[in-house]
Amino acid sequence: MRTDHMLTRLERVFARLDREPERPAHLQTPRMSRHRVVLLGSTLAFYLAIVVAVLTTSWLVRLDWQIMFFRPYEQWPQLHAFLDYLVVLGQRGPTAVMVAAWLGWRSWRQHTLRPLITLGVALLLLNVTVGAVKIGLGRLGPHYATQIGSAELFAGGDIFPSGHTANAVVTWGILAYLASTVVTRRVLSVVSAVVSLSVGATTVYLGTHWVSDVLLGWTAGLLILLALPWFEPLVARAEAYVFELRELLRRRLEEGRVSEPVAAALTPLLSAGGKWQLRRNAEAPAPAPATQQAQAAGQPVANAPTGHGPTPRPAAHLTTRPHVIRSERTPVTPVGSRRPPHTERTTARPAPARPIAGG
Repeated sequence: MRTDHMLTRLERVFARLDREPERPAHLQTPRMSRHRVVLLGSTLAFYLAIVVAVLTTSWLVRLDWQIMFFRPYEQWPQLHAFLDYLVVLGQRGPTAVMVAAWLGWRSWRQHTLRPLITLGVALLLLNVTVGAVKIGLGRLGPHYATQIGSAELFAGGDIFPSGHTANAVVTWGILAYLASTVVTRRVLSVVSAVVSLSVGATTVYLGTHWVSDVLLGWTAGLLILLALPWFEPLVARAEAYVFELRELLRRRLEEGRVSEPVAAALTPLLSAGGKWQLRRNAEAPAPAPATQQAQAAGQPVANAPTGHGPTPRPAAHLTTRPHVIRSERTPVTPVGSRRPPHTERTTARPAPARPIAGG
């Protein structure tokens, strides 16, 4: 008869996670190849061309106004409810939370911080580059336009480039950038392209962005994805710094140089498979000789840990005298009334007879 314990699916998952920190050997860091440099240069030229076209109030601005007067949300009103939900895929808050949750799971499973740090670097570049252009040009959106045919620049707006579109390109494209296989990278690239194109077109349909805003948003997000390999050394240094900080905290915990509340909070996070313990656990006082003798004789010992209930108090208050067990103590008062008898009441009224136990 077999007595082997069959692990459940959840136990197998945690058994896989409970291992020494290691990075899978098959993961390759993208490098700035010549092909990528050419793509980056072409995208940057297209980016500058859109900015110049808007600054000079060229045909692109006229196209913006024509589509704005066309009012797509009035031409196809049945799509409005669905596209209101679809545009959420370009909002920074919900998308960043979803993508960060998935990359956090990958970081935990692969024991590397590169996915999360790369996402943080990409979002930081997105906020800096897109935010600076938005504030610098100050373009108004279609619903707030004041002069027909004007580019509506330097009017205090923040609509150019489209933040929804750029955010969709970066947050969904980072999944393809961090893919571990070629097939997965291609599939995720198609998915991210479809999502970003849909979000950009939806903003034009809703009338919240000009066409040129969406074009520049697509280009700005693509520039960030193409430039990410230049920041891979920074990501590697940040990851190494975090792991060095973790080792420093471990050493301080082992040396007892961290307060007990902080140590209690950090110990589960920093313990690698339970292979190390705090020094104060190793220096715990041994039980007293009288306690050892009582345990060897099979007698109950006060404050002895039984594996149930709260942790017993430390034995710092114990003295050198032997422990007094219950059989050596003074007999306790029998069950019943503990009030002293009154002789004057006994003569007047006898006490009622008590029932005999077990009768």
